[in-house]
Amino acid sequence: MSILKFAELLLLAALWGGSFLFMRIAAPVLGPVWLIELRVLITGLALLPFLIRLNLWGEVQRHWRSLLVVGCINSAIPFSLLAFASISLPAGFTSILNATTPLFGTIVAFVWLQEKLTITRIIGFILGFLGVMILMGWQAVKLTPTFVMALLAGLLAALAYAIAAPYVRQKLTGVHSLAATVGSQLGAAFLLLPALPFTTPPKPITTNVLIAVLALALLSTAFAYLLYFRLIQTIGSTKALTVTYLIPLFAMLWGLLFLNETISSPMILGCSLILLGTAIANDLFTKRRFKKPLS
Repeated sequence: MSILKFAELLLLAALWGGSFLFMRIAAPVLGPVWLIELRVLITGLALLPFLIRLNLWGEVQRHWRSLLVVGCINSAIPFSLLAFASISLPAGFTSILNATTPLFGTIVAFVWLQEKLTITRIIGFILGFLGVMILMGWQAVKLTPTFVMALLAGLLAALAYAIAAPYVRQKLTGVHSLAATVGSQLGAAFLLLPALPFTTPPKPITTNVLIAVLALALLSTAFAYLLYFRLIQTIGSTKALTVTYLIPLFAMLWGLLFLNETISSPMILGCSLILLGTAIANDLFTKRRFKKPLS
């Protein structure tokens, strides 16, 4: 991987890590539903001109049902759950919960796709589970019902992402990634509309919140997706997915720099175990890692 491509990978991790910072700022003011409605709507509208210019709107029309499902389980539900968790949890903490997605992916693949659950994957899942347990005992946050609900919301979001991945592979194979992104984001915006009248923002919107919303939608979602697709095309999907292991590092860094959040030893240990377990469960340390990618 060239220095330029590695820099792009770091930029993507910084953008996606920043999403937890932006949610932490905006979610307590707007509430989860309104924040995510704005996020997916702005993202979809921002990318729509690129879609039209590439004559890809026909793909959205042909696959609208599947895109609506993906918008639900890969955007509307997990985004809202993470925004809910962000009200109570630090940005870095929420990002660590999100990093359990590949762990849940091994279980979903075993149940749904009948993939073999090897000893290595079981060990990885156990390590990741221990990491979550360490986070639950983190001294910087009291184990209150609010904390537990936020933690479960973060884990359920990761589970939703894990369920969405095989569905996307089954239903949207061959669909252009930009069409899938725009269609799913606009679909998520449509699905969240009925909930808006019942979840009005609890606090007045300030300039900082508005900036956070725009940054979340335009930088951490729209631009990040375009950069991610570019990396998949240039370095391959396997290498591009290693961004997963960098996101919590940036999320914790942004939380420390901009919100004065604490980074404790249990938090670092829990994060390390989750990332290590994820790497092991996804065969990152096996010989397959060194095979030349097809992409």
